[in-house]
Amino acid sequence: MSEVSLIYTTWPDMDSARAAAGTLLEEQLIACANLLPGGTSLYRWKGKMQAEPEWVMILKTARGTDCAERVKALHPYEEPAILEWLVEDDGSSAGFLEWIRSETPG
Repeated sequence: MSEVSLIYTTWPDMDSARAAAGTLLEEQLIACANLLPGGTSLYRWKGKMQAEPEWVMILKTARGTDCAERVKALHPYEEPAILEWLVEDDGSSAGFLEWIRSETPG
């Protein structure tokens, strides 16, 4: 295991996503954030069907940085979507993984 992970989260708009990504970069909790516009989330919340526009954010980070907890603190949602996937060394670019680790010293 490379000790690198990807965190998937969604945001209500570009401004809040970009602000959070900037904070995470400044605090060296992430090496990179991909902001993907134009999505619509369909879900049930507190018994009601919802359909909301959202921005997807994918964060590249090293394990042990408390990135997910910081995302939750920065997030405007009551219960934000925060999913973390561990990245396998096999099939990944060794140089890219090293860059992520070097940018997120924890």
